[in-house]
Amino acid sequence: MKMITKRGLFLLILVLAFCGGLVFLTVSLVNDGSQWVMQPYNSSVYHNGELIGAGKITDCNGRSLAETNNGKREYNDSLTTRKATLHTVGDTKGFISTGVQTVYKAKLTGYSVLTGIYSVTKNGSGNDMQLTINADVCDVAYEALSDYKAGCVGVINYKTGDIVCMVSTPSYDPQDEPYDLDTNEKYEGAYINRLLSGLYTPGSTFKIVTAICALENIPDIKSREFKCTGEYDPGSGTPIECNARHGTITFEEALAKSCNSAFAEIAIELGPEKLADTAKELGLTSAVSVSGDIVSSTGRFFLEKGDADDYVGWTGIGQGDTLVSPAAMLRLVGAIANDGKAVSFNLVESFATKAGKALDLDFTTKETPLLSSETASEMKSLLRNNVKEQYGDYNYEGLHLCAKSGTAQIDEVDAHNTAWFTGFMDDEENPYAFVVLVEYGNSGSQTAGRIANKVLQALVKD
Repeated sequence: MKMITKRGLFLLILVLAFCGGLVFLTVSLVNDGSQWVMQPYNSSVYHNGELIGAGKITDCNGRSLAETNNGKREYNDSLTTRKATLHTVGDTKGFISTGVQTVYKAKLTGYSVLTGIYSVTKNGSGNDMQLTINADVCDVAYEALSDYKAGCVGVINYKTGDIVCMVSTPSYDPQDEPYDLDTNEKYEGAYINRLLSGLYTPGSTFKIVTAICALENIPDIKSREFKCTGEYDPGSGTPIECNARHGTITFEEALAKSCNSAFAEIAIELGPEKLADTAKELGLTSAVSVSGDIVSSTGRFFLEKGDADDYVGWTGIGQGDTLVSPAAMLRLVGAIANDGKAVSFNLVESFATKAGKALDLDFTTKETPLLSSETASEMKSLLRNNVKEQYGDYNYEGLHLCAKSGTAQIDEVDAHNTAWFTGFMDDEENPYAFVVLVEYGNSGSQTAGRIANKVLQALVKD
């Protein structure tokens, strides 16, 4: 009798272990099955380590950006388009980590827990994806950037969050990868989508943050006057140099002329804690999520209580140790345009099987308040004044632009500037926010501003 009891107990343990193992394998299959399938040694999906078994990727107008034909991944017929959309589409080896071919590779193959990669085996390719970007506009952005070492352009619809242009340079032809891609200096950082993964000194674009902080914390800031003698001496440390001697100017004029003296004084009055809180609240120290699956770099802001006044002043004009993602700056200006609310970014318009059946994207557009409606309205007026009084409406004909430039001085050893231009169109018919960044770009308004004009003109005329 005891022997039977022991055998029964042993069998019970075996059954429980089997059931536990079955549950574990089932959970692992659901959670990790796509990763198991998407291994370079899976010949149904990869060839020589390169993705081949994936669906078609198109732009918002249906232009093919990538598709599988006869067991080979092929890209658009235009060399310019292939280079312009490289960082959005991604490469077949997965080196461009933010490209849709990398992020959505399992979905593009048509993988499912029930059928595996049956659709790839049957059709030679998987599910099709339509993106929100306009390839024609991306072409214009790429050509405008091609005269410079590196940079990026980003444009979103600030009402919907759709990304209509996302271009990063340097780039290369994914259909004919250069043999010296990893050794030639001209391709340095070619795998990086600078809009999402780059972190840069913001220069005078950070005065947008300082201005917002001032509007929210200094009651009489709009009626204040500042005296600029060409520099601001905080009383100790290094004087903050200005780009000119502006004389007596108002707050509005100080932003339009990008007066370092005035904004250093404002930053010091605000103090490091208020500036740090504002930078955080405006999203400059948090990542930007795209379609819920692609994530940008996280910005860095280093001010804290007790920092010296000169350091606070330099930081307040965007020349401290602050590093900002262009995507975060784009989110901020989009929020100013959209009554203070930032709309979550989206890159994927639709997703469908080869038979045309729509698939769930698991993405919901969200609005996140970054600043009050009142402050957003005041900033919109200030940024509009920048263009009318400083940059010139004639340089941006018909765009009704609100913008801020930035010329970030990088270092003294290898002295160069990072040129910024960011803002939005105050236009119900064309609700677009933008950011342009050019490494070794000299002047923000002259270099990045001209690129922004070309891209936006192409977009509104498309």
